[in-house]
Amino acid sequence: MTHAAPSLQTARPALFRPRSRAVRRFLRHRLAVFGAIAIILLVLASIAGPWIIPFDQLHIDLRVRFSPPPSGGHLFGTDQLGRDLMVRLLMAGRISLAIGFAAMLMSTAIGILVGVTAGYYGRWIGGALMRFVDAVLCFPSIFLLLVLAAFIHPNVVTLTLIIAATSWMEVARVVESQIRTLRERDFTAAAELLGASGRYIMFNELLRNAVGPIIVAATLTVARAILMEAYVSFLGYGIQPPTASWGNMLNNAQQYLGSAPWLAIFPGLMITLAVTSFNFVGDGLRDALDARFDLA
Repeated sequence: MTHAAPSLQTARPALFRPRSRAVRRFLRHRLAVFGAIAIILLVLASIAGPWIIPFDQLHIDLRVRFSPPPSGGHLFGTDQLGRDLMVRLLMAGRISLAIGFAAMLMSTAIGILVGVTAGYYGRWIGGALMRFVDAVLCFPSIFLLLVLAAFIHPNVVTLTLIIAATSWMEVARVVESQIRTLRERDFTAAAELLGASGRYIMFNELLRNAVGPIIVAATLTVARAILMEAYVSFLGYGIQPPTASWGNMLNNAQQYLGSAPWLAIFPGLMITLAVTSFNFVGDGLRDALDARFDLA
């Protein structure tokens, strides 16, 4: 009885030691920490900012159109209709970030399903699935995105579905590679000898040990989805005005680059900050979750 408590106390730190080492490695990655802080601030500003700023995103005041920043309480200036640019940027952030996160969840789910199935079963099932993935990857994603967007009425839901449908292939390749490697490990053979079903082995044994690369791929997919939404909206096939997204704000600012450059500068900075931050976080997670560091 007197020795039970010390053994539990020593077991708990040992259990969480790899996780704590990963956290320390991530925190040492300065760009990743910067990216994480920037993402948190962007999300919080997009959620709370429009409630704090005393302007409506659709309020038109032609008397103050093209006001340069900062002027008359408009910190980022106004657009061609006199609408406050800052509140429109934050409302556009809600749209762009929501599409990015939602498309990431959907594409990751599809990629996991395809990758786990191909990696576990292999042979003709895995070969057929991965050849299909390779065939889809032969076409540029932006081309597929534009083709689908041209035939479907663009809104937040349909654009999210289209981006997810053209973004899952990279996740599938990552997952298939990890599962194929883990499939040959001893714990997989032990689970099969104990009579575990294929579904249990795939999702409880193999997938659980491939979480690290999946998290990294998912993080990078958010950045990719935000950039793809900006591409499509900039070309006029994405989110349509008066709903604001960073992409269609850039599209509307094209003709005013000489007279009102801030209309393009601020949406471009928001896209750059969001995409770069997610890429930084992805790089930091890749280093932090790399199992080779735990062998040192």
